[in-house]
Amino acid sequence: MKTVILSLFTLFGSFCLLAQKKPLVDSIQKQKLQIVDSITVTSISGDLPTTVVSTKIKDTMVFSLEDMSHARKIDSIWLKELFSTGRFEEMYGSVLDENHEPVEYEELPTEVLKQRLELLNARTPFNVEYNTSLESVIKGYLKNRRKSLARLMALSDYYFPMFEEALDRHGLPLEMKYLAIVESALEPRATSRVGAQGLWQFMFSTGKMFGLDVNSYVDERSDPIMATEAACLYLKSLEKSLGDWDLALAAYNSGPGNVAKALRRANGQTNYWNIRQYLPRETAGYVPAFLATMYIFEFAEEHGFKSNGPQFPFVATDTIKVQKMITLQQVAEVTNLDIDEVRFLNPSYKKDVIPFIEDENYVLRLPIDAVGKFVSNEQAIYAYVEKELEEREKPLPELFEQEDKIRYRVRSGDFLGKIAEKYGVSVSSIKRWNGLKSNRLRVGQRLTIHSRNPIKSTASKAGSKTASSNSERTYTVKNGDSLWSISQKFPGVSVDNLKKWNDIGGTNLKPGMKLKIQKG
Repeated sequence: MKTVILSLFTLFGSFCLLAQKKPLVDSIQKQKLQIVDSITVTSISGDLPTTVVSTKIKDTMVFSLEDMSHARKIDSIWLKELFSTGRFEEMYGSVLDENHEPVEYEELPTEVLKQRLELLNARTPFNVEYNTSLESVIKGYLKNRRKSLARLMALSDYYFPMFEEALDRHGLPLEMKYLAIVESALEPRATSRVGAQGLWQFMFSTGKMFGLDVNSYVDERSDPIMATEAACLYLKSLEKSLGDWDLALAAYNSGPGNVAKALRRANGQTNYWNIRQYLPRETAGYVPAFLATMYIFEFAEEHGFKSNGPQFPFVATDTIKVQKMITLQQVAEVTNLDIDEVRFLNPSYKKDVIPFIEDENYVLRLPIDAVGKFVSNEQAIYAYVEKELEEREKPLPELFEQEDKIRYRVRSGDFLGKIAEKYGVSVSSIKRWNGLKSNRLRVGQRLTIHSRNPIKSTASKAGSKTASSNSERTYTVKNGDSLWSISQKFPGVSVDNLKKWNDIGGTNLKPGMKLKIQKG
């Protein structure tokens, strides 16, 4: 009897264990289709060429996901409400009312422009006054940039409702949304020559100040929602310290220090147009570009601009917190969306991979109908993803914190292609970051590189106290040495590197000090 009871307990325990460790089965629904593939071939029949069409029937497979009918009905009712009550049109209406012009532009007489600028000035906190400089910018845009402006208006239909919600929540002028057009032309992955990134063009250090993280997989400066939130906080702090929205715009571009210097040189004058001549050249054209963009968008209909709107507005998308690592290509495959659409909706994932980390909130954004299908088939999708990742020949790289930038010193035998390959970037990117007009380099030349290759943070590796002699050397400080002069002796080493590696707060060095130098 005891043996029977023991056997029953053993059987029950085994059943529980199997229930707990039941492997995910790749049960994702697929549909096999037959397609006709054809190719045109020219053959010689006698003396004359003959065109023959060769056809072949072959099998292919697509994913066929079913949504839960009740949940889909709720989504459908919500979307119908959104579109039918006029809230959608109201959200996008201000974006469609925009305008643009060129230098000799008969369609916009100066007097009409003056009247419109007065209307703008009355309804915004910005100083929108007529002057010949602003007129020139407006007319130049309208004459020479109509196509690009029309494309920007279509993109703005997607981004502006999200911008307006954040700006309104922070009590900022809604017209500040036009700043993103001047900053990035609404390109969430835009990277400037100096390394600023995203819709709101945050530098690495400024982004960190406002909570935007960067690692080997994710650049939160390219996340539209997170970057917009950071931009609102930054703009609010600038306006609070400068007391003027025009000056806050100038400071956003060039930094508060440059604006403060311009105010001093202008003998106390605080109007942007009066201090403009004392600002950096780029910033001197920055506010006029913003005001010109605002004018064109606010008077778009009068200038014949019409936007057909985005394929899916921002408000018709939703997010899913990922349960496992998944690639954007896999998402595109299982949802039958174009990979470019998936990338457009998820621009912050640099390597087209959404990592899964317990304490991080990494999400996938999709059109609402695709969200319903994904959630209803989530277990099967992750089983398919897990199976495919296991079959890959090369594992995906680990997640490492990414440093701000690398200062690379050109060595004998270097060329742009070799350097680009080493750091996982393109030649054109290196040229843009360093203002290079040709591919010619000189030995000793310093290059700024924003590496895409994963870089292990030295701080995160404090547990290996210790780099072995293969990855670290020691330098003895000599009389007359400075951190900068020492950094010049070692390719790829910056002053910040020396401070970090040796826990140095200031710049004072004493002869005989031992400094750790990490090998690149």
